[in-house]
Amino acid sequence: MHLLAREETGLRCLLQVALEGRSGVPVSIALIAAGEGISAVYAAKLMRQLRIAGLVESTRGAAGGYQLTRDADAITIWDAIQALDESFLPAARCDCDLEDRGDCSRTTDCALSSLWRRIGDELRRQLSAVTLAELCRGALDRPDRVNLPVVARVTRGAAGIEATEGTTTWPHSN
Repeated sequence: MHLLAREETGLRCLLQVALEGRSGVPVSIALIAAGEGISAVYAAKLMRQLRIAGLVESTRGAAGGYQLTRDADAITIWDAIQALDESFLPAARCDCDLEDRGDCSRTTDCALSSLWRRIGDELRRQLSAVTLAELCRGALDRPDRVNLPVVARVTRGAAGIEATEGTTTWPHSN
């Protein structure tokens, strides 16, 4: 399980197509590359992977470019990640038979495989629940500020040191 720059950049390129392509006009490689600060060659490579996966279609010519193949609310982030890297969450497997598990000499492998499978399943579930349209709208639940517990005041007294707890927001407002 690893998110490389390729997946993140490819997802951002897909977002560019979703945002810029709302008018129905294909989005050019030059526009995608400029919007993400990457070379046109690299943008074309990422868009090719997304095209092969069926998430975008390309049109050739002077007015050509890329468009989504379906509505942005029908494309999940998991779809995009899988298109960009099929090995993002490789299937964890144990090579011993169910009958042999009692005598398995690699019990720690089985335990770790179970952990990674559980984490992978949850990650897959979360990424499958978020659509490209939600990212375009900025509609994900993300608090701008988080309340963190802090020690507000420390006093020394006859009973020793006392700490008064409070909260602060992060990031701090200016």
